Amino acid sequence: MPVKKGLTSLANSDPNFSNQALENAINEIKAIDNDDGHQFILSQFLVDTAIHNNTVLTTSQKNDVLETLYAAQPHLQIGRYLNDLIRHTNTILDGTIMPITSGDIQTFSFLEAMQLVNGLDTTIPLIYGVPASQKSRSVKDHFGILNNMFNRTEDSTQPVFTRLKELMQLIETTSRANTVSGLNLAITNAATANLNLRTFLASIRDDSTDFQTTLDNRVNSAVGMHNTLQTKLAQIPGDPTTDLVEIREKIVTQQNLEDSNIKSLRTYSTTVSEYLSYAGLGENEDLRVFLARVAQNSNWKTYFETYEQNQSYINPIFTVSTDSDKSSLIERVLSDSGLPDVTDATDFKAVADKAERDDRIDTAGFSPLTDEQRITKSCEQLGLVTANRTILDQSTRLLTNMNQHDRDKIAADLDLNESSETLS
Repeated sequence: MPVKKGLTSLANSDPNFSNQALENAINEIKAIDNDDGHQFILSQFLVDTAIHNNTVLTTSQKNDVLETLYAAQPHLQIGRYLNDLIRHTNTILDGTIMPITSGDIQTFSFLEAMQLVNGLDTTIPLIYGVPASQKSRSVKDHFGILNNMFNRTEDSTQPVFTRLKELMQLIETTSRANTVSGLNLAITNAATANLNLRTFLASIRDDSTDFQTTLDNRVNSAVGMHNTLQTKLAQIPGDPTTDLVEIREKIVTQQNLEDSNIKSLRTYSTTVSEYLSYAGLGENEDLRVFLARVAQNSNWKTYFETYEQNQSYINPIFTVSTDSDKSSLIERVLSDSGLPDVTDATDFKAVADKAERDDRIDTAGFSPLTDEQRITKSCEQLGLVTANRTILDQSTRLLTNMNQHDRDKIAADLDLNESSETLS
């Protein structure tokens, strides 16, 4: 049950979920570009938006333009991949990230996404024995970007956005100082090429014809200018290229993970839940036998064929966390079972009677024997030397062996319990 305090106030208000924190962080990066010729990323944001919003280009044409630009020094297409983050998180919030068949109504929602992820936090450990994070299915693996993961860090490393801002500031400072020959011009040319492409896109109309050649020329010009820009950026002392590549890879990798995870949430959650449901059917003997027969996979057959046996091994008293606990547990179970029930080797009758209770000893024909003879026969069956041994020595060895057997049986039961309770 949820906490009651504040619940009514919560229900009487709108959560107004948004990606504003992400947009604010991206705006801080964008703000480094004063649009005065010393940066280039603002023009990327603008041209990327112009391509996506254009109503004349077909989807295929848009994709061709975007991929051609992106293929040219993708680590420099900062405006593009940061815009992608905003679009990505918007689709999570409004549910449109979930693909639907044409004509269907979108029923997926942000709430459903969170509920399914919450469910995986419970079902994954139950069926796989590991936290959801080890299956790349944690909250972070679905909503990390929306949760502004790139603006903070859980260790001593710099947040991704912080490092990106520093690199943009380095490029800005180097360009203004003119310490790398031609850098300022390369930046200006890259921004101008983006502007020319954006201006052209704004000029085409629904009745425009034969503009593909001009479009290709504008795109190719932007590609060429970004190639030149990369050459100049690599001349900055320390060369920021490696860091820029790494930053983009981290961002794109996370976005792809979230995109794949959320789009498959319904299917994956259903599959995991069904596995647990099938396992639960093992409680029914008839269904257990039925499932073992109809399943064609050997793992499924084995699971249900051995279900009853493994279940019989489970005993809560044997649940321990460490090897040292096992030793103390054995002692406790022995004590609770009244073992050792015989400690005096000189009490030949008690030793002989214990031998008759030992499941390793065949007691057929023991009735007419004396206590001493029962001890000798028992020793012989257990492979204990009796030749030239006194009856006391035989009794001592037999009693020691039987008491150790009691311990070994408890240890074996403990291992069987542990094995049955271990996911495999």
